[in-house]
Amino acid sequence: MPRTSGRTPPAPVHYQVQAADLHAHLYRVTLTIAHPQAQQRVALPVWIPGSYLVREFAKNLQQLKARQGRRALAAVQFDKCSWQIDCDPQQPLELSYEVYAFDNSVRAAWLDATRGFFNSTSLCLRVEGQEDTPHGLSLLAGAAPANWSVATGLPAVKTDKRGLGHYRAANYDELVDCPFELGAFWSGDFKAGGVSHRFVLAGAPPSFDGTRLLADTQRICETAIRFWHAGGQATGRSGKPPFASYLFMLNATDDGYGGLEHRNSTALICARRDLPRTDSKPGEGYTTLLGLISHEYFHSWNVKRLRPAEFARYDYSQENYTELLWFFEGFTSYYDDLLLRRAGLLDDAAYLRLLNKSVNQLQQTPGRLVQSVAQASFDAWVKYYRVDENTPNATVSYYGKGALVALCLDLTLRTGGQGSLDDVMRALWQRCKAGPMAESDLLAVLQELSGRSWSREFRQWVHGTAELPLRELLEQHGVAIHEEPAQLAQRLGLRVSESGGAVQIKTVLRGGAAEQAGFAAGDEWLGLEVGSGRSRSSWRLNKLDDLLLYAGGQGRVQALVARDKRLLGLTLNLPRHVSTWRLSVQAKERVSAWLGA
Repeated sequence: MPRTSGRTPPAPVHYQVQAADLHAHLYRVTLTIAHPQAQQRVALPVWIPGSYLVREFAKNLQQLKARQGRRALAAVQFDKCSWQIDCDPQQPLELSYEVYAFDNSVRAAWLDATRGFFNSTSLCLRVEGQEDTPHGLSLLAGAAPANWSVATGLPAVKTDKRGLGHYRAANYDELVDCPFELGAFWSGDFKAGGVSHRFVLAGAPPSFDGTRLLADTQRICETAIRFWHAGGQATGRSGKPPFASYLFMLNATDDGYGGLEHRNSTALICARRDLPRTDSKPGEGYTTLLGLISHEYFHSWNVKRLRPAEFARYDYSQENYTELLWFFEGFTSYYDDLLLRRAGLLDDAAYLRLLNKSVNQLQQTPGRLVQSVAQASFDAWVKYYRVDENTPNATVSYYGKGALVALCLDLTLRTGGQGSLDDVMRALWQRCKAGPMAESDLLAVLQELSGRSWSREFRQWVHGTAELPLRELLEQHGVAIHEEPAQLAQRLGLRVSESGGAVQIKTVLRGGAAEQAGFAAGDEWLGLEVGSGRSRSSWRLNKLDDLLLYAGGQGRVQALVARDKRLLGLTLNLPRHVSTWRLSVQAKERVSAWLGA
């Protein structure tokens, strides 16, 4: 990170952050406002952009104190996340407080004896009325061990070799869009598109193969940059990406997965077993990790720059609604694995296996017939992150279905010889000047490229619940579709957990055999009775597959379940004709023309 010498004047809004107590998981923050208002309000965000749920970060803020010089002032809480301080506007105002940091996700803040991490949405109070002024952040060692270093995408003003020191942001938005990683992490770097990229990894096991991770990530980045800036036509700037440098921050845990995009960095989490290893070949988990890296990196263009018009200015105090998450998350989900294929990290068959999962997941979600993908985008704040037993019956994923809407648009354009979705994305980038866009912009670009209106497709695929024409389009592009018997749980219309010899019902899918029999979420399926009269027999169920063992060829069984300590007998008709898809390459040249574009 860049370092300069000499004294730098403090920013009008300045934060001093230090690891105060590793074992109590506390950061200490001192906020200095050079020119406060007479009634200065400060507030902590309730959400973080990219994760559409109100998370109430203020719940972790404590010991807030205010002073001017030696005079203590009252910080009066105004609502759940904001405070007001009556002060002298001619003197600097200083606030000090602590933040409890024990959220080991990519969304908030973490601190213990092995690692520190924070998004400034969790630590830095927003100074109302001064959001657009320069903001400074000084990171001090505090209780951090001497071997800890710092990684962040925030521009450095003056830092030491560990990364401790002073950083500066143009405004509050930039400050909170650059998370910090602290610790004794592994680090590597490479260049892509003429731009320096750095990768830091916390929690790496001894078998970790950093050389492979860097090489594969570099191929992903180069492919994404070519996608957006082929020949520099999209930007007129010699094909350079929209950031001066980029940082990947990956936290490897025993069992984790997720990512969050930022303007010139991303925070990621994965399971250690999914990392590449020097002693064995990577498995499917590593492919999933590469897909996550591809997804978050693609977001640097699609949602961080090209973004919903409703996100032209974030409101950190409440929900920010948009119907376009199916485009920004869904289309990114379409391209994440597709760019792995174009980078040579997948072959056609492996790509189709990943696509197969997405298709079957949608087809096995009854909520696709209830909720449109535009509604799902708008309802993300109350539904997507609040999964319950009825979620699959009432909702559809704007990630999953959005990706398949992108697929349908891409293949429809290719079928008509009207270009591809690649052309649409680059044209949108240019039309919207890498900034706010609306659905009307997407429709206009589609019409310009194809010479026809796409309102019917959007009415059915985006704002309606009609089935997508997946079979027709895939077959036209050389993909064979094989129908095979579904797994037993799907045939029954159930989602279960199996542990310690118990079969617990988690979800009963709408319209399935289990619902018709009267199963309910929370039931424990204890056993079944088969036959009648003298041939009647009873069996204990230890796992779901035992059903086929004991039912034999019977089409009907009596299921015994426990619900609220009551034993119930449910008549279950076993369905015979529930199928799922398996995709394969039928016409290699047509598949490669699409996937290798």
